[in-house]
Amino acid sequence: MRFIVLIFLFVITLGRAEDEPGPFGIGSCHINNRSAKDNARWIPQMEAIGLKFYRSGQTGWSAVEPEQGKWHWQTLDEQLQYLSDHNFSYCGILIGNPGWNTADSRGSLPVNNLAGWSKYVSEIVEHCRGKVTHWEVWNEPPNFTGKDQTPADYAKIVVSAYNAAKKANPDCLIGLATKSVHINYLEQVIKAGAKDHFDYITLHPYEVLNGITDSSGTESVFMNIVPTVRKMLAAQNKAKQDVPIIFTELGCSVKKGADIQAYTLVKAYTMSIAQGVACVHWFEGRDGDSGPLGLIDRQGTPRPCYYALGEMIRYLGQRPVYKGWLLLNESQIGFVFEGAQAPVLVLWNKRRTDSEITFDKQVKIVNPLDGSVIETESYPLTTAPVFVLDVPDKLLKEAEANQGKSVPWGGDFSRSKSVSITMGENALENGLHTLSGDAVAEAVTGYGGSARAGNIPGGNLFVVDPGFLTYTSEPIEISAVVRRNEENVNSGFKLVYESVDGFKTAGGWYTVPDNKKWHTVKWQIDDPQFVRYWGYNFSLVSDGNKFNQYFIQKVTVTKRRE
Repeated sequence: MRFIVLIFLFVITLGRAEDEPGPFGIGSCHINNRSAKDNARWIPQMEAIGLKFYRSGQTGWSAVEPEQGKWHWQTLDEQLQYLSDHNFSYCGILIGNPGWNTADSRGSLPVNNLAGWSKYVSEIVEHCRGKVTHWEVWNEPPNFTGKDQTPADYAKIVVSAYNAAKKANPDCLIGLATKSVHINYLEQVIKAGAKDHFDYITLHPYEVLNGITDSSGTESVFMNIVPTVRKMLAAQNKAKQDVPIIFTELGCSVKKGADIQAYTLVKAYTMSIAQGVACVHWFEGRDGDSGPLGLIDRQGTPRPCYYALGEMIRYLGQRPVYKGWLLLNESQIGFVFEGAQAPVLVLWNKRRTDSEITFDKQVKIVNPLDGSVIETESYPLTTAPVFVLDVPDKLLKEAEANQGKSVPWGGDFSRSKSVSITMGENALENGLHTLSGDAVAEAVTGYGGSARAGNIPGGNLFVVDPGFLTYTSEPIEISAVVRRNEENVNSGFKLVYESVDGFKTAGGWYTVPDNKKWHTVKWQIDDPQFVRYWGYNFSLVSDGNKFNQYFIQKVTVTKRRE
C-alpha cells in the first residue's frame, strides 16, 4: 500500500502484448513480491479462482541497475517467467532513485539526472519487449516524491520516460499516475508539460471506496470517478480523453469485518466495471507488510473475499459486458451485466436496513461469499450484495434504458442553483450529504432534535452531489447555521475545501459566538474544484475534540453566478 519501499513498488501487470487486461486484477505488497519464490507462496491460489492480471514486477531502477552501468535481470526474469507459467499477464513500474545517483535535495524524483533515468527506462523497456507492454510511471504521486517537488517535476519524469520507452518499443504504453483520485494533481501535471505523453491513467481510490464500505450511500460518488477524469481530460488534453483508466490499487482491511471486506470487494469490482475501468488490481492477494488486506491471510487461509472474487469471475466471466443500472424500492441499487452464460444482476441495498424486494417471477439468488443458491420470488435485501440470475425482462430493459446515465443520489441537481442538508431526527439531504450517511440521523441530537452535534464521525465531511458541481471551477458560497452546545462550551472550526491547488482553508478560524441563538457563517469561494479525491468536498475542521462542542442545523452550497 502506501508505505512500501519505493524500489519495489508495483504497476499494472500485463506481460503478453496480445492480452489486453480484463477487469479482474490482483496486486501485492513488497514482501510477497520480491521474487518468484515470494510469488509462489500465494500466486497458485490466485490462479485457482481465475485471476489473470498482476500488478507487480521487480522493475524499479535500483533493482535492475544496482550499480551504475551494471544491469541485473535475473530476479526480474525469473519472476516474469513464473507469472507467465501461471497464466498471468503482468507489467512494470518505472520508479526509484538508486543510491549511486547523486541525490536531489528536494526529494526522490530523479529530476537531477534525467539522462540516467532515460537510460534506465530504455534498458528495461527493451529488455522486457514482448513480455511487458504497460509501464506505470511512479507510484501514486505526489506520494513518494519530495515535499518540495512539484507537478512540473513529475511531468519531467513522465516526458523523459515516455520518450525513452517509445524509442525502445513504440508499441509499449505509458501510464500517468496519481494517489487516491487526485484529479487536481493530474491536471497540474498535464498543464506542466505531460500533455500527450501518456497512454492510460492509474488511480488508487481507497478513500472514495471507504464510503461504500461504511454504507454511507456514496455509490454515486464512486460511479463518478471515471466521468470526472474524462471531464478533466476533455478540458486539458482532448486527444487523451478516452484513454484507459486502471485502478492499480484498491482494497479494504479485514479489520472492518471479514464479510464487510467481501461485500466491499464485490461492490468495488461491480461499480468499477460499470463505469468503464479497464482493470482493478485488488490490494492485495496475501497479507504482508501493509496490514490485513489480503484475499488470504499470512498463513494462506482464504477469507470470504477470496471466495467472493472467485464467484464474481465464475458468473460474470473474464470480460463482462455492462448493460446498465437500476434502482428498486428507491434505495436498492443494481447493475446488470452480460455474464459468462447469461445476464447477471448484482444487487444490494445502499441503506443499513432490510428491504424486501419482489420479482415478477422466480429467480435464483447467489450468495457470492459461499456460492449458495436459492430460488425465490422475493428476498430481504441488505447491504450485502447478491447475484440475481434469470433476471426478469422488465428489469433488463430498465437497466439498459439507464446505461450512460448517472446513478442518482436523491434527485437530479444538474440545474440547481444550490444544494443543502438540513439536520434533524430525519436529515433532509437536498443534493448535499455527509459521510455519516444514514448514521447522521441517529447521532447525538440537540435543541429539540433540530440539529446534530459537530463531532459526529463523518458528520463534518460534506459531499456535493456530482451532478451539481464536479471539476468545473466556479464561484460558490458555503453557509452553515451553527450554535454552541447547551453547556455553552467555547467552540469553533475552519472550513477546508477542494480547490484547484488541492485542499485549502477558506478564510480563517470561526468561533461560534454563543448558545443563545443560531448563527450563520458564510464563505465566499472563488476557486473550488470538487473532484472528491478523498471522498468528500469540504469539511468543518475543529483541530481535535476541544472545540467541536457545537451543533449544526443546516449547511448550504450556492452557485454565485446566474
